[in-house]
Amino acid sequence: MYSAKVMDHFANPRNVGELPDANGIGEVGNQKCGDIMKIYLKIENDTVVDVKFMTFGCGAAIATSSMATEMIKGKPLSEALKLTNSAVMEALDGLPPVKVHCSVLAEQAIKAAISDYYTRQGIDPLPIVGPLTEDCHDCQCH
Repeated sequence: MYSAKVMDHFANPRNVGELPDANGIGEVGNQKCGDIMKIYLKIENDTVVDVKFMTFGCGAAIATSSMATEMIKGKPLSEALKLTNSAVMEALDGLPPVKVHCSVLAEQAIKAAISDYYTRQGIDPLPIVGPLTEDCHDCQCH
């Protein structure tokens, strides 16, 4: 049902925890499925120099959070903003259809954290990040 990469990121998640000096924090959740993700970013010179996450949810939610943080660490904000849930799923060698929403939440949490960063800098995030949505489509996970 799950790929070896999903199982690895679930059993050995990367970048777990909080960043006390984070300057961008994003939290998204879905009441219907119970998954909640909080992403902490440390951004310097428009680059994600460190990233941590705390996720309450299923194994796929933890795995997608772990993979997503790995994919944006060390990247410029412009590149981090281009991360899609499809790219996260591809990096994990796929997810079952009922778990696709987990990758969507990971993408949304990163965008929310980047939006928070711009807001803290006194910059309107809407033209850069776009509108923040919490839509996990046909969530059927629990």
